[in-house]
Amino acid sequence: MNAGGFYIEKDNQERPEGEDSHFICKEKQTIGVADGVGGWERKGIDAGEYARQLMANSAIALQHEHKGSVNPGRVLEEAYLNTSVQGSSTACIITLSTNNCLHYVNLGDSGFMLFRDKKYIYKSPVQQHEFNRPYQLGTCSSDMPCIAYEEKIGVQAGDIVVVGSDGLLDNIYPYEIIKILEQTDGDNETSVEDLAWAIGDCALFNSIDEDYHSPFARDAQRAGYLHTGGKYDDITAIVCQIE
Repeated sequence: MNAGGFYIEKDNQERPEGEDSHFICKEKQTIGVADGVGGWERKGIDAGEYARQLMANSAIALQHEHKGSVNPGRVLEEAYLNTSVQGSSTACIITLSTNNCLHYVNLGDSGFMLFRDKKYIYKSPVQQHEFNRPYQLGTCSSDMPCIAYEEKIGVQAGDIVVVGSDGLLDNIYPYEIIKILEQTDGDNETSVEDLAWAIGDCALFNSIDEDYHSPFARDAQRAGYLHTGGKYDDITAIVCQIE
């Protein structure tokens, strides 16, 4: 599994690292994304610090796992137990197993999409208590790693996995990603990192477009809220190609 990433934070001079965090562990064929819950900023707490510590502890927990048989639920549980700063975060951890499947655990509204032969195959489900209030791990939250959605999905060589925080998933549709994949088809110079940047840039443009009918706006309307345009947010995009 070859992976490359893109991250751009919201314009906030006081919190230049933003609220998202991620890791890519090529040795264990595992990826993680976390999105710190922004509401903590109102209490003067860096909303990204919990996400950063959770992902750092996930990378540490990975060292106890074997390549090809990583248990992402166990990794998330150990990381959660070792994360002590105030705050809360969503989390998604994905690993490639030796039996040609993606084994993932997802809590909240980060997640991933799977593409095969430029077709949209799968999207991880969102967990939320109500619209725009995702499940989250951390301070004052009753949500625990054991309630995260966990599944195994079969994959094939050449499959593309796009992993992201809600800043990505709220601002781009699968058909837009397919267009990007089609534009780079046959270009041997295009790396997974190039794809991550192209997808991330598209989501960034959409997030500040007041006329774009974003996935976030669609979901808001379905929930009875009025929202137009994209959703301005930190954006993490990781692209993996199954080898």
